Amino acid sequence: MTEQRHAALGIHTPDADADPHDQLKRGQIARRTRILTVVVLVLLAVGAGRTILSRMANAKSLEAGTAERAKVYVKTALPKTNDAGQTLALPGTLQGFVQSPIAARAAGYLRRWTKDIGSRVEKGEVLAEIETPEIDQQLTQAVAAREQTASSMELARSTVERWEGLRKKDVVSQQDLDEKRSSAAQARANLAAADANVQRLRQLEGFKRVVAPFSGVITKRNVDVGDLIDLSGKPLFTLSQTDPLRVYVNVPQSYAQLVKAGQPVVITQGELRGQSFKGTVARTAASIDTNTRTMQVEIALPNKEGTLMPGAYVQVSLPLQATQSLLVPTNALLFRGEGSRVALVDKAGKVKLRAVTLGRNYGESVEVIDGVTRTDVLVLNPSDSLADGDEVAVAPAGKDAPAKGPL
Repeated sequence: MTEQRHAALGIHTPDADADPHDQLKRGQIARRTRILTVVVLVLLAVGAGRTILSRMANAKSLEAGTAERAKVYVKTALPKTNDAGQTLALPGTLQGFVQSPIAARAAGYLRRWTKDIGSRVEKGEVLAEIETPEIDQQLTQAVAAREQTASSMELARSTVERWEGLRKKDVVSQQDLDEKRSSAAQARANLAAADANVQRLRQLEGFKRVVAPFSGVITKRNVDVGDLIDLSGKPLFTLSQTDPLRVYVNVPQSYAQLVKAGQPVVITQGELRGQSFKGTVARTAASIDTNTRTMQVEIALPNKEGTLMPGAYVQVSLPLQATQSLLVPTNALLFRGEGSRVALVDKAGKVKLRAVTLGRNYGESVEVIDGVTRTDVLVLNPSDSLADGDEVAVAPAGKDAPAKGPL
């Protein structure tokens, strides 16, 4: 090509006469341009790689989070042994250890009474006196009849002695002597009967004074001066022994086997706040009442200071003996049409439903008679949709329930 042709095309032709310094400068510019281009390309490649790696990490994190949230977490618990036992609370009514209505044995009119309600009396102390004119007259008549009988017996005895002397002289027959001896025997028998009648009436005379058969407190007085006292059995007084007291409670059949004589009990009364009284199971009926399905238990309660009063309503706390049965939380039970069930988790994390036989209900826990062992892992708050073979994960301690899946 000619120089003119190059000029026409706008192509610069090296000038042989150009300055070498300008050519070196152009070369450095071209080299820097290439280096800058390479750096830019490298930075673009690094940014693209970082973006790809970040997206891959986010995808893996999302996949792991999705798998974590898809797990069914459950809280578990182990059965416990019922070592502490249970305290059974039952209502009861205080009664005097000995509580007796005091009635009159002799008929007459009440002359006076010496003790009123609330009076503490000792054994043998006079409570009242009764006028008995009929008994007095009967006693006088009986004494007189006894004297007559004694005179007749003395005559019969002396007659027998004389007839025995005559018999020795053969003045009277043996038949006559035997008749006299028989009359004397009858006279002795009549005298014994008269003595017995006198003794009976004198004992009735003793009932004119109504005395306390034991030490206690008068809780009722049903008569006043001048009242007619008959033998109908109407009580004059009611006497109660307040130390110790008795408490009768009816224990349900399910707890009857756990109550034994000698067990300590604690008794409280609502009106006596902050005070408790210790008693002891004295005896049990050892049988179940077919009408109520309960067993009667008698408790002896000391009351030396007289704080408690007979007839008061009290609450009896009866600690029962511990059993070797297992206890499970109440929220571990499933109630379905086929019966009570619990959900167990095996080592592989799979659920197995097992039928259980329940015993006593303690509120937060239930006694299980059969169906579980101490090593079984129970699911708490199992879902109604939980079935055999479901895979679950045990939630760590303190971990809340997951957003998805049954508990």
